Amino acid sequence: MSFSAESPRYVSTRNEKKVVSFREALLSGLAPDGGLYVPTFIPHVPEAAWRDASSIAELGARVLPFWLGGEVPERDVMAITADALNFDAPVVRLGQGAWMDTYVLELFHGPTLSFKDFGARTMARLMNYFLQDQEEPLTILVATSGDTGSAVADGFAGQDKIRVVLLYPQGQVSPIQERQLIAKRSGVKALAVQGTFDDCQRMVKEAFVDPDLAHIPLSSANSINIARLLPQMLYYFWGYQRLNTPGTHFCVPSGNLGNLTGGILAALSGLPVPRFIAAHNANDFFPRHLAEGWMKFQPSVRTRSNAMDVGVPSNFERLQYLLQGEEMRRRIWGTSVTDAETLVTMRRVYEETGYVADPHTAVGLEAAQRFRRDSGEEAPIIVLSTAHPAKFPETVQEALGIEPPMPERLSRLWQEDTSVEVTAPTLEALKEHVLAHVRV
Repeated sequence: MSFSAESPRYVSTRNEKKVVSFREALLSGLAPDGGLYVPTFIPHVPEAAWRDASSIAELGARVLPFWLGGEVPERDVMAITADALNFDAPVVRLGQGAWMDTYVLELFHGPTLSFKDFGARTMARLMNYFLQDQEEPLTILVATSGDTGSAVADGFAGQDKIRVVLLYPQGQVSPIQERQLIAKRSGVKALAVQGTFDDCQRMVKEAFVDPDLAHIPLSSANSINIARLLPQMLYYFWGYQRLNTPGTHFCVPSGNLGNLTGGILAALSGLPVPRFIAAHNANDFFPRHLAEGWMKFQPSVRTRSNAMDVGVPSNFERLQYLLQGEEMRRRIWGTSVTDAETLVTMRRVYEETGYVADPHTAVGLEAAQRFRRDSGEEAPIIVLSTAHPAKFPETVQEALGIEPPMPERLSRLWQEDTSVEVTAPTLEALKEHVLAHVRV
């Protein structure tokens, strides 16, 4: 294996001595010691690589090679991004009153109407690229609090070399999200776990280090996997390029901190973002850590912005590794938003600008306003809009008194076959499902 001298390799957050290729980090997902893979160094991505790209796919073909260690030829990266990122991500200017310098980067125009499509689709194609000569299929284990599972299922379904087992907390995702998760797909098994998202995430982590599953090639498509985060860097470059205003901040609705970590990787590699705003719901571990040095994880609580209902954010370990000392607080400002405040913000934005925001985006919009008041900053803020409002019709109806338009790809879900099994929140239960799925 040859590596570019200008590209990193990868190490665990818990062991810098064992260096692996991008391929190994991608296909294993979690490091053997339970740590998360991080680059051995942050490559510098020159402005010329992204400034004049005409699409996110083109931008990805220019930026991702800096991170892949020379393992994927640039022509193949171009083919992968052209196939994976064949949808738009428009920047919408709210432009009224208090929202004058607030913009929304809509990341929900992919197949499952969620920002997770960026990472999942690119990851699937990268994995497929590396698995061509492998005889035994790879099994993807993925825990989801809302949108990750459907994006992974859609992006990976039907590939001969890959099987997917996705876990979601039963009764804790929206009806539309659940329908997306349980739509019957070739090679995909959906498990409704009788517990929380934290249970799902714990089960996946335990499976990776369980000796009974050691003979099965396993990997992750959560933001545990570094290859999920690298494609997520791209829309930060894209949003900054589209707005083209120096000093622009990004506000990131946050749960497991993967989306935010993607932005930090972009900034560390040269994107001139002065500040990130971490917008959380009532699951407020990270804002409390930023403000008080709080280090105590707590069980997740259910909210209307359910994709962010994470009590133990996996990527906190990665952020601590990347941003040591006071650098984390220098780069990131955080706050938490209640459900009541989320509904008020949805209503206020709609009444003042006509924009219909889903509850996750509303958490970001409220956080952006707080940051302005707290800091006195007047620079533009781009709020990442992570999901289409039609995925949360009940919440939109309650907040605005209207139902959001239903895209055809969502409405036809109710005509499709479904497949799901209910399971206990234990490693033993998961092992039975994984072993049965691999034998199919």
